[in-house]
Amino acid sequence: MDKKLNKLAGFEGVKGPVVTIVMDGIGVAPANAGNAVAAANTPTLDMLAAKYPNVKLKAHGTAVGLPSDDDMGNSEVGHNALGAGQVFAQGAKLVTQSIETGKMYASDTWKTLIANVKDNASTLHFLGLFSDGNVHSHIDHLKAMLNEAKAEGVKKVRVHILIDGRDVGETSALEYINPFEEFLAGLRDDSFDVKIASGGGRMQITMDRYEANWGMVELGWKTHVLGEGRQFASAAQAVQTYRDELHVIDQDLPPFVIAEDGKPVGTIEDGDSVIFYNFRGDRSIEISKAFDDENLDKFDRVRFPKVVYAGMLEYDGDLHIPKKYLVSPPEITETMGEYLANTGVSQLAISETQKYGHVTYFWNGNKSGKFNDELETYIEIPSDVIPFEQRPWMKCAEITDKLIECLESGKYQYLRVNFPNGDMVGHTGSFLATQISVEALDLQLARILAVVDKLHGVALITADHGNADEMMELDKKTKEPKKNKDGSYKSKTSHTLNPVPCYIYDNYYADKYAMKADEGKFGLSNVAATMVNLMGFEAPAAWDESLIEVK
Repeated sequence: MDKKLNKLAGFEGVKGPVVTIVMDGIGVAPANAGNAVAAANTPTLDMLAAKYPNVKLKAHGTAVGLPSDDDMGNSEVGHNALGAGQVFAQGAKLVTQSIETGKMYASDTWKTLIANVKDNASTLHFLGLFSDGNVHSHIDHLKAMLNEAKAEGVKKVRVHILIDGRDVGETSALEYINPFEEFLAGLRDDSFDVKIASGGGRMQITMDRYEANWGMVELGWKTHVLGEGRQFASAAQAVQTYRDELHVIDQDLPPFVIAEDGKPVGTIEDGDSVIFYNFRGDRSIEISKAFDDENLDKFDRVRFPKVVYAGMLEYDGDLHIPKKYLVSPPEITETMGEYLANTGVSQLAISETQKYGHVTYFWNGNKSGKFNDELETYIEIPSDVIPFEQRPWMKCAEITDKLIECLESGKYQYLRVNFPNGDMVGHTGSFLATQISVEALDLQLARILAVVDKLHGVALITADHGNADEMMELDKKTKEPKKNKDGSYKSKTSHTLNPVPCYIYDNYYADKYAMKADEGKFGLSNVAATMVNLMGFEAPAAWDESLIEVK
């Protein structure tokens, strides 16, 4: 197929640059006490809402390929939809289908993992995010695989749990650990030895992304593989002790090792099998490299056990990470980046480290690299390696500095940028810091739009999912923030089910087209067609419809 765009009849397109601005984690919600977006001083966003065409876009559930509309959106699937112009079945749905049909257990990878531990009388290890958040993983997938392992005659299993508190309640760990221990007790018998072996908060160990902090992976390696760290009799004891001592939320819990008689119950040894059961790729790649790459030089592994390692999915389809995986990821085809490159359109993608992969890898359909080295430029602004609530502005000013430089260069016809503030700071649970992060973002929007005007360009401003818009747990009936016994609000650190805004900022060409009526049917996948229409091209037939129609 010749993946080139045809010219659009009736509209030659914008003469200046066309920009997509992704305000990560900025959703639309009622202006209650939990809405940091509404609480922020945002003259630029207020101006956009008052003066420019806008609609709300669905950014969760089936609108982005997730199993149901009870599933929160996330940055990965959001950017897949933005960049692909279509909705593809995503990780959680693929894994659930593979388990329910038995396809996973019939795969060569599963058979190899199981045969390895049976032939060597060794241990099967499960490692992953321990919740039902359904953004990176789901505890039901873990339970299903444990049941199957026992049914297939595996004798010894160890589970290494990464505590969530980010895609689920910030202090909900025991709500998962205690029932899970009961579940394990029901499985355990004289022929099946199964225990939790280690763990720690997801923002402390193992789940780094974009190589922002390999120290997290090193700490995870020492915890899960080497069994080094503070010892406890149980995971519940570890969580409660750390809470009492440190007063931290779940995602920030330090690592722990479960021990009996002073000895770790589940180090990873030669001949073992290891399954990393997260289905989302960004926070799975580095730990997969640590298990797969004999020549890894990012940290001293001390001991590199010879194991059979597999991920739930192939987390990077181009670099083939990991080498073995249980479920094939969605094949995302006909992306906007590919079409624009084949059509000869020069492109820029820019963000800071925390979301750099989202405007590149995820935007391009889970593909590393460029479609055309000459036409595409990718710029990564290094993120600070500190708690985000301490620098809620993050790198938004530096991103804007570079974006403006690129705009004024005249080199790029299409530019896309992600500002991580609303999402990354929103995940900390700090309302004040998140409010500041939104205000910092609003300042940068004003700077960018002034340059877009100067260059006779157009900008579409949207988001990939909500977060900062709902910083407190809401009562399901009243929709008002819940309060703790002391009268304080109960913080929320996860994404939301709210729609996201979408504004078209255009002071030169708006008489040539009209934004379609907001009937609640549009989602993130409608953005791609809109962008190519603004550039004067027809959208490919496979894409979801544009938000605009030419007059």
